[in-house]
Order: sequence, then structure tokens, then C-alpha cells
Amino acid sequence: MLDTYFGGHFKDANVLVTGHTGFKGSWLCCWLHVLGARVAGVSKDVPTVPSHFEAIGLDEMLDDQRLDIRDAAALESLVKKVRPRFLFHLAAQPIVQLSYEDPTYTIETNVMGTVNVLSALRKADIDCTAVLITSDKCYENNEWIWGYRENDRLGGKDIYSASKAAAETLIRAYVGSFLSDSRCSVRVGIGRAGNVVGGGDWAPYRLVPDCVRAWSATEDVIIRNPASTRPWQHVLEPLSGYLSLAQHLTEKDDLHGEAFNFGPSNDSNHMVSDLIAEISKSWDKAQWRNAGTGKDQLYEAGLLKLNCDKAANLLRWGPVLTFSETVEMTANWYKAFYQTSGANMLAHSLEQIRAYCELATQRQAPWSLPQGTR
Repeated sequence: MLDTYFGGHFKDANVLVTGHTGFKGSWLCCWLHVLGARVAGVSKDVPTVPSHFEAIGLDEMLDDQRLDIRDAAALESLVKKVRPRFLFHLAAQPIVQLSYEDPTYTIETNVMGTVNVLSALRKADIDCTAVLITSDKCYENNEWIWGYRENDRLGGKDIYSASKAAAETLIRAYVGSFLSDSRCSVRVGIGRAGNVVGGGDWAPYRLVPDCVRAWSATEDVIIRNPASTRPWQHVLEPLSGYLSLAQHLTEKDDLHGEAFNFGPSNDSNHMVSDLIAEISKSWDKAQWRNAGTGKDQLYEAGLLKLNCDKAANLLRWGPVLTFSETVEMTANWYKAFYQTSGANMLAHSLEQIRAYCELATQRQAPWSLPQGTR
């Protein structure tokens, strides 16, 4: 039974997910549904057309609430109404390039939106475990060849990265100032992950969505930085990390306020060109070309790598999939969407969650094992 995973903590639990209409948020809600949770989601709108949220009909599977997390009063009222046992905060302006176009909105959403979530939790007087998601780009990137650890310096050369670093600083301040009192029953953990791939992502300025949009129309995809290296991982990998963090926060008081990296194994840090070559094996007539290096090209880190030893040691978490399995699962979802008439994408998504969980059990991922055997 899938509802026994993660210690069975989510079965029959009220769970609130901010950003539930987004790519990662919709996959998380789908998985929480499988785990037996009563899920409420809050988002301003559906961010893309198409979207994973609409492709699987997620609005029929949960309490679908629409508000802007910049509206502190409305968010506070919703948290008091839902009284979540668990809260996952994923709502954000997630695109680096868009942060250049509208820096104020990015800062208001990523920084003050996070503050509003923390404030709502503080005022709600509930027993709640909250996992707040930032990004691997919260680190001050020095193009190191080794992975960034959770105690490395935060910062950012672009507005998006800086907004995530600022949000983390304020999370720590809220935990230290308001959420550490022995009478407070809110526990907070921070999840850092990035460069997530998987079916149902159509966000702009992202590699895999750019590829499938172009290839489904038999066009070449234009690549900005083919030599850039990223910690590519399937969307279910960091989600298993967020769920594991919530489980362990519930069970262990000493993790309150801690941040954790969730990334792939070292052999899954690949160049952009590697990912395109791998996904093109599963897609007919896949063509790409380099965009060149125009002087108006915006800053983008060339090398980014995470050290996930802390999650391995304290949460006993690790990635399940190989790089080739990650790309194959991603390609298969999009092929079903684009190439199969009347495809049931909810069934396809649920099957991928089930298959991922089966692999996790086979490979002895602790979160997938019965209590007493982990």
C-alpha cells in the first residue's frame, strides 16, 4: 500500500500546498493524493498552457483555492481554515530570465510571499510541519567543481537567486525569533533543489519544455548554453526528499530550522548537450542548434553542483533513478501527451509515481520501507 510510505504520516492528514498549479506542486499534490492525504492547494493561477495541473485534472482531486500569496490577510485566513498538519510552500516566481523582466514582482513573491506563509503559520495556533522550498540557486555561485553544502554562503548575481537567498535568511530569522519557543508547535525545514525535469513542465526558458515544444512542431530547438553543467533530476526525486524531510521533522525535534539539499548522484551532473542527446534518443526528428553568445545574453551560471551528504546522513535520503532512467521517464510522459490521441495523463502520472515507488523499494530507499525495517 502506497499510503504506508514515509511512515504513513500523510494518510488522512490535512496538507496545504502553495503553488499547487505549478509543475512540481501538481506532481506533489498527485503523490499526496496517492498517500491518502486530504490536500488543499493555493495558487494565484495556472502558470502555463498547457500544464501538468490541467492535463491530469488535478482540480477535481483536491480543494483548489486561488489567491496571491502576496495577500497576507487572505493567506492567513486560509491557513486558519485548512489547519494543515503539513504545509509545503512551493509558490514562487521560478524563472531566472523573468526576474530580469520584473524584479519587483519576483522579490515580492519569493521574499514577502515566504514571509506571509511564515506569519500565517505563526498566527494560526496549529500543530504543523512546514517544508519551505527555495532553490539550489540560493548559493553564492563561485563555479566550484565540488558541490555546495548547506552551510556555504548564500547570495546571487541575479534577482531570482538573490530573492531565494533573502527568503532563506528570513526563514532562519522567523524560526529564531518566533518559532523556537517551546510552546510553538510549528516545525520548519528548508528544501533546496533545482534543474528538475519530468513530464508536464511547460515553463518558459527551460531546456526540456523548449525541446518538446519545438520537436512536437518538427522545429529545431535553440540552446543558449550547451556546455553548462546542471544537477539534472526527475521531479519525483526532490519531492521524495521534501516528503522525507516532513516525516523526519515530525519525528525529530533537532531538525527544526535546518536546510537540506536534494540533488542527483554525482554521475547525473551533465552538460546541457548531454541531456539533449539523451532525450533525443526517445524522440524522432530531434534537432537543435546553438543560440550563440550575443552581448545581450543574461548572466547564467555555467557550473552548479550540490552536496547532498546532509540529507543522506540525517534523513537517509538519496536519489533513486539513474540519469538515463530520468530522461526516459520524462520523454515517455511527453510522448504520451503529444503522440497518443486521448491519452489519460492522470493515469500516466499515477503509473509513473507507482513505478518510481516500486524502484525505490527495490533499491531500499528508507522512505519506501515498512517501519521497523528502515
